[in-house]
Amino acid sequence: MVERSTKALVKRALARRELTLMALLVILLVPISIRSPQFLSPSNVNRILNDMAILAIVAIGQFYVILSGGIDLSVGSVIAFTGMACGMLNEAHPTISPFVLLLVGIAIGFLMGLFNGVLVAYGKIPPIITTLGTVNIYRGMTFLLSGGSWVTAHELSTAYIAFPRNTFLGISYLLWIAFAALAVFYYFGRFTRTGREIYAIGGNPTAAKFVGVNENKIRVIVFLVSGTLCGLAGALWTARYASAVNEMATGFEMQAVAACVLGGVNFSGGAGGIIGVALGTLFLGVVTNALPVVYLSVFWQTFVQGLIILIALALNTISDQRKYKRMLAQRRA
Repeated sequence: MVERSTKALVKRALARRELTLMALLVILLVPISIRSPQFLSPSNVNRILNDMAILAIVAIGQFYVILSGGIDLSVGSVIAFTGMACGMLNEAHPTISPFVLLLVGIAIGFLMGLFNGVLVAYGKIPPIITTLGTVNIYRGMTFLLSGGSWVTAHELSTAYIAFPRNTFLGISYLLWIAFAALAVFYYFGRFTRTGREIYAIGGNPTAAKFVGVNENKIRVIVFLVSGTLCGLAGALWTARYASAVNEMATGFEMQAVAACVLGGVNFSGGAGGIIGVALGTLFLGVVTNALPVVYLSVFWQTFVQGLIILIALALNTISDQRKYKRMLAQRRA
């Protein structure tokens, strides 16, 4: 009896992607920490968390788009445009408050997300096609805005560059903002009607419409969330890396997708959670920072991320197939 209950408990634990990811993280960290004991030092852990903070913010927005059954491929370009806009504004007005620059980034991201959402919801253009178009539009707008030039560290104010590195209770502002975003959108997804409606639209759009869910509203909202968080990320990116370049965040959408898929978000929509996305982001951060420790070139990073996405998608597909088979078996019974 005890053996059966133990097996059932292990089976349920393995079914939760969050617990599986935590176990994989521990397994991954053991050989890395043996090879390089400094890897788990407080300073290095803090560096990894700060490196992944911006990705976590962007991945939250991507999570809600995927949860609704879509995908946002324009996140890197939104980050680039907002980051460039904030950098140029700071260059022109060095005394401007970093908080104002964050608000500017958020406002610009909101408008870009709104544009994506309107095209998807009311233009009836599939999300992947919409954002394949806007990824180039927004990147082109970045080049037009900057005239092809960069904003470098000596052209940015000290206050703006220092902002993400400033600390409160020993934790950087950048991490506090990431934690706040995770907390707010965890609550939004779990305890608000709109959050539940996003799950419903992603899980079964037809059934959701029959119970009164406004699909167009939900499509706009998820892209607004994604765009707004990308705008925030863009403003933080320029301050964090002390520069604004036209090619910034190129390919960042794949990292956001990888964090979501690793965290157990169903790529077809309707299933997943913020905690899984946070753990998926952390897993990517550990893998990325572990590459130099095992003497692998940083050029392998893209390859490793692509491989991780494929493995995670395969695991999700296998899990979905098993659930479908169990559902059919229950119906027949």
